[in-house]
Amino acid sequence: MLLSNLYTVTSNRDLSENVEWQRKERSVKKHPGRTWIEVDNEVHTFVVHDQHHPQMIEIHAELKRLSGLMHDAGYVPDPNFVLHDVEEEEKVFHLCHHSEKLAIAFGFINSTPSTPLCIRKNLRVCRDCHTSTKFISKVASRASMVRDANCFHHFQDGECSCRDYWHC
Repeated sequence: MLLSNLYTVTSNRDLSENVEWQRKERSVKKHPGRTWIEVDNEVHTFVVHDQHHPQMIEIHAELKRLSGLMHDAGYVPDPNFVLHDVEEEEKVFHLCHHSEKLAIAFGFINSTPSTPLCIRKNLRVCRDCHTSTKFISKVASRASMVRDANCFHHFQDGECSCRDYWHC
C-alpha cells in the first residue's frame, strides 16, 4: 500500500495501478482506516464515508457546522492527500468524511463541551485531518486527544503537542 500510495502522490499512475493489480492478484488485504471514540462508556467506531451509525444525519450536520467555523478561521482542505483518481471537488468531499472527522463530530454532539475528546485510530492520521483537528480545537475551544498508529496528539487552542511533526 505504501508503494502504491507513493507512486500515486508522485503522479506515477501506471506504476501505482501495477502495484494495486499485484496486490489483488496475491490476495493481499488492505485494512480500512478505523477510528474509535468512547462516549458514556460505549465505544463507537467509524470508517471513511461511514453511513451505518444511527446518528449519521446529526453527525453530518455537526460536520457542516464545524466546516463553516473552520473555513471562517482560514482552513482550506488539502486534496493532495486523497489518493483516488477523482476530480478536485470530489477529493474535498472525501476529506470531509474521514473517520477522524466523523468521530469528532459524534463526540461534539454526544458529550459535554468541557469534556476533552479521546480518539483512537488504527492508522496514521493524515496531514489534512491533523490540520483540521487543530482548527477544530481552536474554533470550538475544545481539546482532543488522538492516539494514532505512530503518535499521541493533544490538540488544544489550535496547537498540537507534536508541534506539527504529525508523522512522528
